[in-house]
Amino acid sequence: MGNVRVAVIGYGNVGRSALATVASAPDMNVAGVVRRRGMRPPGLADDIPVVEDVTDLTAVDVAVLTVPTRLVGEYAQTCLAAGICTVDSFDLHGDETWKHLQDLERMALNGGACAVIAAGWDPGTDSMVRAMMELVASRGITHTTFGPGISLGHSVVCRDVVGVRDAVSFTVPAGNGVHRREVYVELEEGASLESVVRQIREDPYFVDDETSITPVDDVDRLVDLGHGVSLQRRGASADAHNTLSRFEMRGTNPAMTAEVMVSAARAAGRMEPGAYTLLEIPLLYLLPGEREDLVRRLV
Repeated sequence: MGNVRVAVIGYGNVGRSALATVASAPDMNVAGVVRRRGMRPPGLADDIPVVEDVTDLTAVDVAVLTVPTRLVGEYAQTCLAAGICTVDSFDLHGDETWKHLQDLERMALNGGACAVIAAGWDPGTDSMVRAMMELVASRGITHTTFGPGISLGHSVVCRDVVGVRDAVSFTVPAGNGVHRREVYVELEEGASLESVVRQIREDPYFVDDETSITPVDDVDRLVDLGHGVSLQRRGASADAHNTLSRFEMRGTNPAMTAEVMVSAARAAGRMEPGAYTLLEIPLLYLLPGEREDLVRRLV
C-alpha cells in the first residue's frame, strides 16, 4: 500500500495536531485542510491546500474529522458519499455510540468506504484498555476516572450555549469513576447567567454530573490543555480472586486525540467498507510498518 493521502477537516486544537501528525508519518501525505469558507489559517505552509469542501481536494483517501461530535454526521456523509474514508472522535457512549456506528455503517457501505468512529482516547484507546482488562479478569468492576483537565467536547457544548462568548469545562475526578464538571463562562453583554446555567445543566453532556458554572472575565487565562485518565479493574480470573489491573495516561488532550485519529486513518485504508470502532480493528493495522517487523518488535 502506498502513502495514504489524508485530509484534515477542521483546524482547531485537534486539527492542528492532526496535521502535524500526518506530516510526520512515514506512510502518509497531507492532502489538504477543510475549513468553513476555505479561509487559510495564519502560519500554514503555502503548499497545503485549504478548501471549503473535501471534494475540492485531489485524491483524498481518508478524512480526519476534527469537528465537534454533533457535526460529525454531516461531514461524514459528504466524505463517505464521495468514497472517502473517515475517522472521527465521537465522544458520547452507549446507545449514542451504537446509533452513530449504525448510521455511518449505512453511509460507508453505500459509498464503498470505511468509517472509523469514536477514535479518540475515550471512547477510543480507553475502550481498548477496558476490553483488555476484561480479557484478564472476566468478572469484576472497571472504573474509568478522568482528569483533572479540560474536556474539549464539554467545552464546545458550553461555547454553543446562547449568551456565551467563550467557555471552558474542566473534568474533576471525585473517585471511582465519578466526576464533577467545573465550567467557566464569559457571558455576552446583557446575557442572563441564570439562562446560561440552565442550558448547560440540561444538556445531555452535563445532565448526569454535578456541575458548577462560574462567570469570569477572561477564559483564556484558565486554559491548560493537559489531561489524563486512570483505569482500574478489580475482579476474578478463572477460579482465583483479587485480580487487579491498572492503566494511567497523562498528556496534552488535543495531541493525544490527534495521534489516535491519525493511527485510525492508517487502519481505515486497510479495512473493508463499513463502520468500525477501535475494538474491531487489528492492532497492527493502526501502526506503520510491515507485519513481520511489528510482530518481531512487539510480540
